[in-house]
Amino acid sequence: MKKHVIIIILTAFMFGASAYEYVGQILPTSLKVSVLDELGNPVQDAEVSLFDNEEDYRAETNPLAQKVTDKKGVAVFKKLDPVRYYILASFQDKNNIGSGVQTDSLVEGRINKVNTIIE
Repeated sequence: MKKHVIIIILTAFMFGASAYEYVGQILPTSLKVSVLDELGNPVQDAEVSLFDNEEDYRAETNPLAQKVTDKKGVAVFKKLDPVRYYILASFQDKNNIGSGVQTDSLVEGRINKVNTIIE
């Protein structure tokens, strides 16, 4: 009887791991950037640029992608690699330089979320 229980547990574990890999392949790795002002209000029409290295971020050249935030202050970047990114957000004379410009490594197959404040 113990053998059957162990086999069932191992089968369930293997199926769960396979399902997780499968979901990671189906769902694109995404990044949802919420741009907020210094009071915590969402900023509509902010320009958000995504960079894959610090040199390009600092020089503001070669962005991987660029988006404009919606009325909720959100920009979504899809089909990304699960790595760290640099975010440059700006609106009029405000930007996020110096406050939360680098993400953690993104989790594959998930919508990763980050807030950034422009001042």
